Amino acid sequence: MTDYEQAVDFWRRKKITNDAQLAEALNGHGIAFAYHSGRIENEKVTYNDTREIFEHDGVTSYTGDLRTLFEIRNAKEAHEFLLASFGAKTPLDEALVKEFQRLLTQNTYDTRRWQLGERPGEYKRHDFVTGRYEIGAFPEDVPEEMAELLSEMADVPEEKALTAAAYFHAKFENIHPFADGNGRAGRLLMNYFLLLHNHPPVTIHEEDRKSYYGALEAWDERQALEPLVTFLREQTVKTWEKQIGKRRI
Repeated sequence: MTDYEQAVDFWRRKKITNDAQLAEALNGHGIAFAYHSGRIENEKVTYNDTREIFEHDGVTSYTGDLRTLFEIRNAKEAHEFLLASFGAKTPLDEALVKEFQRLLTQNTYDTRRWQLGERPGEYKRHDFVTGRYEIGAFPEDVPEEMAELLSEMADVPEEKALTAAAYFHAKFENIHPFADGNGRAGRLLMNYFLLLHNHPPVTIHEEDRKSYYGALEAWDERQALEPLVTFLREQTVKTWEKQIGKRRI
């Protein structure tokens, strides 16, 4: 059994069916995920600030900017929403996608985006391209492309969970449906999909961002999905390596 297979087996043996069981199984994962996901986009995010907000809903001796503080607090709210949504077995649909993005970006849109009419929880109204290949669907095409993507994610068998999650994440980032927060929303939505399919969530570690971006670019450039699937397998092992180690003893 490979390390990746051991991580999946470790998770599935827990037989998680409700939000309380999920919260116990994650046991600090939410903090690590929020830290790494936030830091990929904003290097001002620190683990200590993230831990304090998750554990105490506040920080001490904070000297950073308010946007960073809002981003961390938003990540906590989004994590709590993920737990509740899992407990309710809420399907991955347009309403859920928009709510995750709204929670992650509330109070963080800059003045330019706000003046352009962009709002958290709403698909973009203007063309925001990103990356080497200037990815991003035209605003008028986003609803249709997202509807198509979400329909493709229905009825995926558990054994195909990681490949489907990689596909969702690659397509979501390529569509770039929102004016801001696409990376953070895409990573959290990918984990929610994995959880619904009895697969351990994955922390994409900020120190591995170069490989992460390279895997996403492989899709943007030539629709090659295997680099991202391989990367996510490796990150799954890295996320749960301590738990796997405990089972080996």
